[in-house]
Amino acid sequence: AALARLVVEAAAEAAARGVRFSLGLSGGSLVELLSRELPPALSAAPGADPSRWLVAFCDERLVPPEHPESTYGAYRVRRGPG
Repeated sequence: AALARLVVEAAAEAAARGVRFSLGLSGGSLVELLSRELPPALSAAPGADPSRWLVAFCDERLVPPEHPESTYGAYRVRRGPG
């Protein structure tokens, strides 16, 4: 929960300064942690609008999203389609 709050606070700060918030996401256990903790943290901080974030997958293995080793695919499955 603390990591999710730090991410959201940094995003809100960037928005307040009028700059884009960038976030690099790795895979592994971070997928589960952020998929569980980030939505409630975002609900508590409306200024941290994720539609304005630049998200990069730091350890993407250049496989299709549906491949079991796809970092993008892991986040998409946890979040749901769309």
